[in-house]
Amino acid sequence: MGAPAVDASVLAQLRGRIQALEGGPSRLSVPVLPALDGLVRLRTGGAYAVDTASLAMALAAGASAAGDWVGFVGWGDFGVEAAHQLGIDLTRTVLVPSPGEHWLEVAAALADVLKVVVLRPAARVDAKSASVLEARLRARSAVLVVHGEWPRSDATISAAETRWEGLGEGRGRLHRHRALVEVHGTGRPLSDEVALPFGDR
Repeated sequence: MGAPAVDASVLAQLRGRIQALEGGPSRLSVPVLPALDGLVRLRTGGAYAVDTASLAMALAAGASAAGDWVGFVGWGDFGVEAAHQLGIDLTRTVLVPSPGEHWLEVAAALADVLKVVVLRPAARVDAKSASVLEARLRARSAVLVVHGEWPRSDATISAAETRWEGLGEGRGRLHRHRALVEVHGTGRPLSDEVALPFGDR
């Protein structure tokens, strides 16, 4: 008689526990929105670069909806309503809209206590500074989402061919944002059309 089959999720949990016992940081999965599931995989200790504000919010929304705290740094035009419509729990959200010249230090401090930190860099980040923040992410099991460029991102996620649904002939209410989402840096490139909620919650 062969060995009983073991569920893949059970194996992943066991590997994480073994890494923790060996003293290495576990790279655990962080929830994403159902629309992004199977396309985007967030893991603790990772940094992910995105090219649109809506994608940056969407990547934080899964963790927020699952009960984790998230934060936004450098978002002077943070859209409260848009965040709410995506499923971000504003009662567990930290917003630092104008951190000034200390934006990188603020992001590192938030990574100590939050699951996902979404950063809009005020300047180009050099590889050395990025490595310091990435070490903090691994030590604290946090995730960094960068709206812009990042020297060594785990993946680059972009939105193309975006369109909105809900408007009729010049009238109506926006209720869905569709986009072709492309993911690079995780082996072979992935792409799929996703629909993000907007205004229908």
